[in-house]
Amino acid sequence: MDGMARPITLHQPKRLEIGAGASAKLGEWANGASRILVIATEHTLGFVDRLKLTGAITVFADIPPEPDDKALNAAIEMARSVQPDLVVGLGGGSVLDVAKLVAALWDGQQALDDVVGPNKVAGRKTALAQVTTTAGTGSEAGIRALITDSLSHSKKAVESPYLLADIAILDPELTWSVPPAVTAATGIDAMAHCVEAFTNIRAHDLIDGYARMGIQLVGKYLARAVENGKDTEARAGMMLASYYGGICLGPVNTAAGHALAYPLGTRLGLPHGLANAIIFPHVLAYNVPVRAEKTAEVLDALGLAISKDPAAVLTATYGFCKALGVEMKLSVHGAQQEHLQSWADEAHAIRRLMDNNPRDMSAQDVLAIYNAAF
Repeated sequence: MDGMARPITLHQPKRLEIGAGASAKLGEWANGASRILVIATEHTLGFVDRLKLTGAITVFADIPPEPDDKALNAAIEMARSVQPDLVVGLGGGSVLDVAKLVAALWDGQQALDDVVGPNKVAGRKTALAQVTTTAGTGSEAGIRALITDSLSHSKKAVESPYLLADIAILDPELTWSVPPAVTAATGIDAMAHCVEAFTNIRAHDLIDGYARMGIQLVGKYLARAVENGKDTEARAGMMLASYYGGICLGPVNTAAGHALAYPLGTRLGLPHGLANAIIFPHVLAYNVPVRAEKTAEVLDALGLAISKDPAAVLTATYGFCKALGVEMKLSVHGAQQEHLQSWADEAHAIRRLMDNNPRDMSAQDVLAIYNAAF
């Protein structure tokens, strides 16, 4: 079953605020919350005052770039001491994912392993606000959270409507200070969410609409945001692109691109956006034989020459990413040739994503892509 005939469920936050200065609206919305726990990082601590919150505010800022179960448990313990009636995620995708799980798990009997997978979260009594400070993951829009297992280094995915924000805020002023390289990588990650959903075997006409809008916004605004971090229009455009990508993740999800990116994050230590940026051109080109028309739409939205030749698609999209300042070679980031096979086996085993890819990809195909990106 495909296209419009396939039933899907689309979840979105109950309220969305977008625009310069929108973060100040959180205090009015949260009026009455007496115990507030803000999940942040050392880089986003300075934005707490912009939220105009009242009541007793506790900030937990010990969230690493790729949070694992230990970081999550520490945040949950903090929540149990605070007993918040509102949890606020203030940061990028990692922070927002942790905030979702803290809000859902701190006052119950469930642990992380009890809720891994779809629809296993028993409920949530605590209000949840998500204030994003990057334009990449779109986590503020969705019902998924990813946490790294500290022992296996694999990603654990939790999916539940109970992880959905009560309010999401996209304030482009909070992204002004994001460095150009991070802006580029996270922007390509937002695009990858849209593209992988768009070309997915589970693609749906409704989600295709959001994906198209997201890709077009990236084509229009990403280079501008990289060039001038205080281009507020471009920053807002990229936050909306990221939000659309987050919507795409819910009913459709990503595919091989993200599966190949995960070991680069958990094993090599690359930031999630950068890992996806490196992999994106290779998987898009790999899928051309079975998604030529949709690939042409992607190229057109990015202002690139339309082609049905995989090699030409790879060259064009690789050049697009590199022109934004992304270092596209794994070897430059410390990858070792002898590790590529084990990473390929690990990526190939992430069937929840690999099975969404429109073209079957063997472990050797994955290895070939890693070698091409090396």
